[in-house]
Amino acid sequence: MSIELIIVLFLIGFVGSYISGMLGIGGSIIKYPMLLYIPPLFGLAAFSAHEVAGISAVQVFFATIGGVWAYRKGGYLNKTLIIYMGVSVLIGSLIGGVGSRDLSEAAINTVYGILALIAAVMMFIPKKGREDIPFDQVTFNKWLAAILAFIVGISAGIVGAAGAFLLVPIMLVVLKIPTRVTIASSLAITFIASIGTTIGKVTTGQVEYLPALVMVVASLIAAPLGAKLGKNMNTKILQILLALIILATAIKIWMDILL
Repeated sequence: MSIELIIVLFLIGFVGSYISGMLGIGGSIIKYPMLLYIPPLFGLAAFSAHEVAGISAVQVFFATIGGVWAYRKGGYLNKTLIIYMGVSVLIGSLIGGVGSRDLSEAAINTVYGILALIAAVMMFIPKKGREDIPFDQVTFNKWLAAILAFIVGISAGIVGAAGAFLLVPIMLVVLKIPTRVTIASSLAITFIASIGTTIGKVTTGQVEYLPALVMVVASLIAAPLGAKLGKNMNTKILQILLALIILATAIKIWMDILL
């Protein structure tokens, strides 16, 4: 790899992971299109959809570790939610990660576009406030959470994501979890999911290790910094930022698919 490519990959990893830690997502919703479009823009490496998905999977694994570590204090991590959704999304992402080997580039991008579009729509659905509930009194439908996480896991495993960009809207809109609990817990769930996705990508030879290593280093630096900022930001601002990022990504992906 050239020095220029290393710098570009590091910056992509840093920006994506900073936002990841701040908003409680693994960052693939941001880094997938960045990896796909930015290096070729500078005349550098042009990664295929399979390679981008593989690099993203490994990077998300490490980005979420940093985010969870930053949120470990304060009572934001809901262990019941993490167990039910984490186990389900792990199984689903392992299936999706292995199965993605047999999909075409267009199919992977289409799956990604569908996920981003669903997430964007969900983020703009009005949410009934549950922000005043004490963190230790949060309740939700456990089996609905598990089923939805499994479905998200399969789809996210295909594109090398951990699915947090879809899990977060589900937790906010469907399960009605408070925003800060959602952000912290989704990072832990995303970490669990990324185990299955990463195993699926590595065992089927879909990972470019040197680019992934550069992204990992950036993630370990940036994700805790983003999480620190996220803990102090207004929850409405966090929701609006996430909604706009998801919407912009969905529009870009579908423009490329349809045009």
